[in-house]
Formats: sequence, structure tokens, C-alpha cells
Amino acid sequence: MLLFVGLGNPGRQYAGNRHNIGFMAVEAIARAHGFAPARSKYQGLATEGAIGGEKVILLQPQTYMNESGRAVAEAARFHKIPLENIVVFHDELDLPPSKLRVKTGGGNAGHNGLRSITAHMGNDYRRVRLGIGHPGDKSLVHSFVLNDFGKAEMKWVETLCETIAKNAPLLVKPDDAGFQNRIHLAMDAAGFKEVKLLGEDR
Repeated sequence: MLLFVGLGNPGRQYAGNRHNIGFMAVEAIARAHGFAPARSKYQGLATEGAIGGEKVILLQPQTYMNESGRAVAEAARFHKIPLENIVVFHDELDLPPSKLRVKTGGGNAGHNGLRSITAHMGNDYRRVRLGIGHPGDKSLVHSFVLNDFGKAEMKWVETLCETIAKNAPLLVKPDDAGFQNRIHLAMDAAGFKEVKLLGEDR
């Protein structure tokens, strides 16, 4: 059994935020693979289904970002899911918009959701880093991640999430390198090889 965790903040006011792209990815996976509607469980919204012949729990913590580890730890303990079977989808300031990287362990780069999960669970879980770009000034980061994606940005966001969902069986295998490569090829083919932040010269 695997646990796929999308990171974000609960509530309608945060739904379109850049910080919530992890939620968006997990919701796309649920739609693509016919999961039942999520229910309140493990201090989050959870649903269970199958991807690539394996049982997978999809979890969106409802604890706010900086307490995400509480929900992840509760779900993992209940189902006895080892760290290597936990995959966390989260926004990544250090990657350009629309880019994706998969890694196991490593630093948390100031991400409060990752910091919380590491504090509760240890560090050696898998991360799917979803690039949102950086506003260029550290003082602007807070408002940047808590602002909604612009209308033009939603084109690549939706394509990225749908492509992740389509290729989720590779994460289940696990074939992280194959998954990453498949996403890059698909995003390039869809015309999102280079995406600039809103406000940048085009």
C-alpha cells in the first residue's frame, strides 16, 4: 500500500493558491483513476483506490500547511505504511514554473509542510517537487505562494496535474526516473518547455 499526499491549505479561499498545487495534483489523480469522493479521516481528506494494481491512499491534510505531518503520520501509522511508500506532492520555489523533479529525502528548503512531515516521520519519504518559480525576492515569497495562479498560468498547471495523474502508475512501481522523464516529454510536447512567471518579459 502507498500513501500519496498532496500539500496545501484547507478552505475555499486557498484553493487556487500556488501553495496548493499539491492538492491539485492529488485531486487530478483521484479523478483519473476513479477514486471515490474523499472523506474526513486522519485529520485530512482521504480516499482509497487502486493505481497500477496497487492500493493507494490519497490524502490532503486539513491541518494547515505547517502541521501537515500530523495527518501524514496518523494515516501512515494506521496502515503501517513505510516511509519509502509515502509520496508527497508539493510546490517548489526553486524550480521554474511547470517543471517537476522527484527525489527521496534531502533538505526541506524552508517548506513548512515538508518540515512538519520530517519532524513527525523522518526524512526519507519521496517528494514530487512541482515548480512554481520564485518571485525573485525573499520578502515576496509569502504573498507569492499564497496568491492564486493567474488565468494564463492555469493552462500549464492543469496540463501538469493531468499528466501526473496519467503517469501515476510509474510512481507506484516505483520508477521515479521514468515518471519524471515522461512528465518532461509530455510537458514539452504540450508547448510548456519554458514557462515564465506572470510579470516577466515575454
